[in-house]
Amino acid sequence: MFGLFKKKNSFQLMAIADGTTKDITLVNDPIFAQKMMGEGLAIELSGNEIYAPCDGEITVLPDSKHAFGMKCANGLEILVHVGIDTVNLQGEGFTAYKKQGDHVQCHEKILSIDKELIAGKGIDLTTMVIILNHAEHKITKMNIDAPVKAGIDPLIDIA
Repeated sequence: MFGLFKKKNSFQLMAIADGTTKDITLVNDPIFAQKMMGEGLAIELSGNEIYAPCDGEITVLPDSKHAFGMKCANGLEILVHVGIDTVNLQGEGFTAYKKQGDHVQCHEKILSIDKELIAGKGIDLTTMVIILNHAEHKITKMNIDAPVKAGIDPLIDIA
């Protein structure tokens, strides 16, 4: 009876980097802004490190190192996409610490970026955190227009 009012299966995606969050519809890429990839938010990076937003498995980490996919134990599928058109750099400016198939813990370092090199090429470093299978999960809150610290502040709450 005492467990009756306890939240079940609530889950948080934590900040993947230091920065400031913003509404995904404001990013300078129509694929993300129109939510064609899924629901999520964006982060204006202030740091150079990208971390896992939750415990799970790295399902995709291409040679270009500009993005990675994760699957959480609860079935949530996430895409973290660093910057806009960064795939064209073919890995330049990115260092990966994990690989596809690795199991990671929340706030474990996945990537680091050379912000100066990438921004020096005129590339927008706005980073998207997308829930690919959002229709299967109930998003209850998104932390928009807020400063966040990696691994400390929540990005998205899921019921």
